[in-house]
Amino acid sequence: MEHRSRIARADELTEVQRIEVASGAPFREIGMHRVADMPPLPLDALAAGQRAGRLWVAVDPADRPIAFALVDLVDGAAHVQQLSVDPAYARRGIGRRLLDEVAEWAAGQGLPALTLTTFRSVPWNGPYYARYGFRELAASELTPGLTGLLAAEAALGLDPADRMAMRRLSGPRRG
Repeated sequence: MEHRSRIARADELTEVQRIEVASGAPFREIGMHRVADMPPLPLDALAAGQRAGRLWVAVDPADRPIAFALVDLVDGAAHVQQLSVDPAYARRGIGRRLLDEVAEWAAGQGLPALTLTTFRSVPWNGPYYARYGFRELAASELTPGLTGLLAAEAALGLDPADRMAMRRLSGPRRG
């Protein structure tokens, strides 16, 4: 079944938080309880993204959000701050389609690339993004903003050895 996406409405922000919390459950299954128990993005951060037109939701046929992507602007790139899919809808290409939509939006905004930070060792993180056109950035390629984001994640207790920044060109995916 095809799911469409659109910019989130202001009245859907708590549902976006619910999706983020639900999407943490698989981390518990691989022993990453600290990640699974992290609180969702604050409502004010989601509201700012929504007002800026950078909070997309994929919706079911009844127009209820089932996944979301929140994008920020970091060092001249569209930074995917969070991509979450409700586990009940996982493995259906919904996250990939949201990434493609964000990449096309970024190209339309004149932004050359998408960036994100993620776990290197988690199959639905680094390896997943690599399949969809992202590549790991070497330390020498990190922009000041990405360096700052990785440092902030380490301060939250995320293992810096298992975190990485990735980049994908904006526009339609090639290959």
